[in-house]
Amino acid sequence: MAFSLDSKLIIGREEWCALPALGIPAIKMRVDSGAKTSSIHAFNIQAFRRNNQSWVSFEIHPLQNDRKTLIRCEQVVVDKRVVKSSSGIAETRYVISVPIKLGEMTWDIELTLANRDSMGFRMLLGREAMNGRLIVDPSQRCTTGDVSIESLKTFYGQKESTNSGLKIAVLASNKELYSNQRLLEAAEERGHETIFLNVKQCYMKLDALEPEAHYRGGKLLNDLDAVITRIRPSVTFYGTALARQFESMGIYTTNSSSAISQSRDKLFSLQLMLKSGISIPTTGFANSPTDTNDLIDMVGGAPLIVKLLEGTQGKGVVLAETRKAAESVVNAFKSLGVNLLVQKFIKEANGKDLRCFVIDGKVVASIERKAAPGEFRANLHQGGTASVVKITPEERTLAVKAAKVLGLQVAGVDIIRSQAGPLLLEVNSSPGLEGIEAATGKDIAGMIIASIEKKLSWKRELSNAATAAQGVIKLTEITEISNTTD
Repeated sequence: MAFSLDSKLIIGREEWCALPALGIPAIKMRVDSGAKTSSIHAFNIQAFRRNNQSWVSFEIHPLQNDRKTLIRCEQVVVDKRVVKSSSGIAETRYVISVPIKLGEMTWDIELTLANRDSMGFRMLLGREAMNGRLIVDPSQRCTTGDVSIESLKTFYGQKESTNSGLKIAVLASNKELYSNQRLLEAAEERGHETIFLNVKQCYMKLDALEPEAHYRGGKLLNDLDAVITRIRPSVTFYGTALARQFESMGIYTTNSSSAISQSRDKLFSLQLMLKSGISIPTTGFANSPTDTNDLIDMVGGAPLIVKLLEGTQGKGVVLAETRKAAESVVNAFKSLGVNLLVQKFIKEANGKDLRCFVIDGKVVASIERKAAPGEFRANLHQGGTASVVKITPEERTLAVKAAKVLGLQVAGVDIIRSQAGPLLLEVNSSPGLEGIEAATGKDIAGMIIASIEKKLSWKRELSNAATAAQGVIKLTEITEISNTTD
């Protein structure tokens, strides 16, 4: 039951509300007076102009842990703001203004559009939307009425849960990783059967006539249609061996074993890029410590970058600001018997680089990554920030060509902007999805699944007439939320 105090509504830490203008009759929101701005889960965000106004189209999954219920929306853009998410990533978000219905109250609020897939709630109500109207009692929840599962079924319709599609496996090391979870969810959303395969728990039978792949407990994996290969660097040897096995069995792999192997050999991949006419920062490589001074001179002296060939996610990358520091770092690494590269430091990049996500020869999304304060390299795993960026035709061509040179169907291509034009830093064969989905609002995981469908000439069947095309539910009439409880 709701209470009022001085004409203000007392609400709890979480509440159900309706957003009639978006076609959402029920969405549970987290109430957070510590957050200034309210936000709602949105993806596939596209800006356009209508009647000389800025508009934005987007899609919403209004129910948590449910990627089959989907609402398509269009709204006028009232602002664009830089907002720092709870994960520390600064994003430029579109802002819309819509009426919110909470209990018996209705008023207009501003919402930023953000990918909240990894959050506990599809919507967050910030203090700007509460000012003058609401008082929060954190010990309470759903004071304006709970919404039962049966009511949600009525609001959003009944969905079929049967799988009639492909059988797709994600071959990786950590099932709980955001990227792997998203791929599994996206495949299931599109009607496919999914399975997660831990690289270390797979084994194989090499046979010219009947090659086989098995999973722990003896489960045979010969009935798979496709394998999404996300091989961690530490298991590259065994992971690519498994990929080759699946390929020998006639099972499609998103990135082939040879493509992954080439991308993991940083020196070889850079040599392939140069051979194909792709520009990279001037780079040196040597094995003997006696060659250190000449190696440093090769790249124009200090400051310079020292990279371990086996390094990932920014680890094993050091900025040597002076010649003495460069000599010390290079010799220290060599004394450990590790292979390394020295690379020219591009000062004008100012700690920024571009991540271009390439699927089947097309750049489907791109972000600019900025280094955290005190860091020289843009890295989201080390406090860096990401924002949507418009890349140039030259940068787009470079990204597509780099993925093609290595034979990668899915790739994260890292580019740095220099006075001489765009330069390739490296190509990742298992690019993360969290940063780029959060910054762009695009369903990158769904795009990867769609590319598999295209490769295997699989067409998605339409659901029954009561459901909109391709299983998407679009509400045309808003039903008032009842105050029923579970």
